[in-house]
Amino acid sequence: MARRKAEPDQPDAPRPGPPTRTRRILFLTRLGLALLVVTTAAAASLLYARLDGNIRTDEEAARALAADHASRPKALVPKAQNILLLGSDLESVKDSERSDTTILLHLSADRRSAAAVSVPRDLMVKIPSCLQSDGGRSRAQYSQFNWAFQFGGAACAIRTFENLTGIRVDHHLVVSFTGFEEVIDAIGGVEVDVTEPVSEPEYGVTLQPGHQLVKGKEALTFVRTRVGVSDGSDLQRIERQKQFVRSLYDKLSDTGTLRNPTRLWPLLDAATSALTADPGLESPGELFELMSSAGNIPSDQVKIVTLPCVEDPDRWGNYQMVKGQGQALLRALREDKPLPDHLYNAYQPDGRPKV
Repeated sequence: MARRKAEPDQPDAPRPGPPTRTRRILFLTRLGLALLVVTTAAAASLLYARLDGNIRTDEEAARALAADHASRPKALVPKAQNILLLGSDLESVKDSERSDTTILLHLSADRRSAAAVSVPRDLMVKIPSCLQSDGGRSRAQYSQFNWAFQFGGAACAIRTFENLTGIRVDHHLVVSFTGFEEVIDAIGGVEVDVTEPVSEPEYGVTLQPGHQLVKGKEALTFVRTRVGVSDGSDLQRIERQKQFVRSLYDKLSDTGTLRNPTRLWPLLDAATSALTADPGLESPGELFELMSSAGNIPSDQVKIVTLPCVEDPDRWGNYQMVKGQGQALLRALREDKPLPDHLYNAYQPDGRPKV
């Protein structure tokens, strides 16, 4: 008896799909997510382009430093970073430009510690011959530190600093008075302790004693004014600047701004509009990386000090470096080692305020 051929397997009947309403919801959800991704990417691209367009690159300083590269010191610890922050007084002086404030920001190679070192503007130093914008060269001379910027711009200030310290400057940033105000306003101001009245007639600002939040011209008055305050010295002004830098860093760290992209971008917008940067920091990404690295360092691992100095016996109102302690500090920075525990401060000798 012949066997019947086995019937081929019959395909399963198609399962009914989700209801039309469900399919529509899924489609709209996927479309919405796709549009969100595209919109976010476009917004980020536009924001990045805006930040990138804000930054002014210090090409002149780059050319001058390249011309004198043979005389610059070598970096002993390549992964450590030394950034020289220069506050320009162009808006005040009008006919010249000097570095009203100079602070070295040192980030350790492991990014576990940092140091901010203030250099007095009236410190007497050897200023080298520097390439000028017209192609000529300035005369090498012994003068106060902030004159270097006037002789040859940021490049001359950098080379003067390097000659004094033996520290290779990896990057530099120049900020104007207006730029400083914009950055401080962008973070909502900084809280400071004012110990005596600080007045700046040029701005129409007088700060009364007490703990207070300062913004804009009030903040600039606090960090810049020296005439008519205490002994009128640059060192007493530096003490206020150090307090301001500490309060600024604590605020940025406590609020997580330096570690939060959504909070950091508005600050970068203000900072990039305010800064002139060297080619190595000319992009928002590079600045973001720098600020993020700084933001990851615990506050108690950030040292804020003044280059040890005393009054110059031959020049009233000027200073000279305390060789022993100054050299110890500079050696620690060059070798990326912990700073000395005690540093002499002519304004607060042995850590005690003058009386």
